Amino acid sequence: MIRDQETLQILLDAIRSFVNEVLIPREEEVAETDEIPADIASQMRDMGLFGLTIPEAFGGLGVTMEEEVNIAFELGRTSPAFRSFIGTNNGIGSIGILLDGTDDQKATYLPRLASGEILSAFCLTEPDSGSDAASLRTTAVKDGDGYLINGTKRYITNAPHAGIFTVMARTNPEIKGAKGISAFIVDATTPGITIGKRDKKMGQKGAHTADVIFDNVRVPASALIGEQEGVGFKTAMKVLDKGRLHIAAIAVGAAERILDDSLRFAMERRQFGRAIADFQLIQGMLADSKAEIYAAKCMVLDAARKRDDGQNVGTEASCAKMFATEMCSRVADRGVQIHGGAGYISEYAVERFYRDVRLFRLYEGTTQIQQVIISRNMIREAQA
Repeated sequence: MIRDQETLQILLDAIRSFVNEVLIPREEEVAETDEIPADIASQMRDMGLFGLTIPEAFGGLGVTMEEEVNIAFELGRTSPAFRSFIGTNNGIGSIGILLDGTDDQKATYLPRLASGEILSAFCLTEPDSGSDAASLRTTAVKDGDGYLINGTKRYITNAPHAGIFTVMARTNPEIKGAKGISAFIVDATTPGITIGKRDKKMGQKGAHTADVIFDNVRVPASALIGEQEGVGFKTAMKVLDKGRLHIAAIAVGAAERILDDSLRFAMERRQFGRAIADFQLIQGMLADSKAEIYAAKCMVLDAARKRDDGQNVGTEASCAKMFATEMCSRVADRGVQIHGGAGYISEYAVERFYRDVRLFRLYEGTTQIQQVIISRNMIREAQA
């Protein structure tokens, strides 16, 4: 649901200009240094990009889901590292607090996240618990008037920079599945927390992930999200539902950028006395990419509107995430092919995007997990 088209358009125009004039020209710098420049982070704070999804009452812009995916279409046109830097504050790092946190928890953390004063990180995945999130082993044992957290979290986005962690831990060891899991807000300066070395990844330079190790980390009872045990897994799933639509939209934006670059290259590159864009086999790849991007964009917008209407979009979010991210990889592959040998050279952005977008099919639930979710929901509905 778009609340005010004119206001949204002003915001989208500002973000588009920021992407075109500031972020895209600095992509190579980020890829070379593996860092987000401080001046860009400052501009992001000034634009309110850390608080896009956080309600206005807490200092954010409070965009709807439909507004958010439109913004993501724009942010997706540049290096995913920029989006990742602000993404946790707008998504998995704040939404759990927003949806299930107490009034005190919201008042304490959301304004600081919205302003970009602190970054957040979402600690769910573990060395032996990825797609099977309900089997996590990190524990939070009641100890006096608080809890002691022990365990290791893996591939945690923004872990090296986070001010707070949303940590999923098992509070009831007798319950092996999802119902024994609780969610905690943990200050990153709490004694006993160790951040591992930054992961060396295939792509997405500038977007940092690392292990987070909890060794007898003592937190007060007030750190328990919602002050209720056993509902942490439900909180995580609510967060991931929304996150899947966001990643689907980012994948659409990235695919649009790759196609734009590929079309421009095809129109400029000449072989046999004419532009390769005149060759039908090149035209076929361009057309296939255009059609698939259009289909994915329609899916994302439809699911976003349904979510804004209050509908359960678990199936639609998984469909959109699965299709859009797989589509983006196909578009990237075609983009390299259209560029020919140049597509394998790092001088061209398509080489970097080819590596960067591969992650889209893995996080927020792999393609195979989306297939399981979709099919199980179909069977459940048919049996109802």
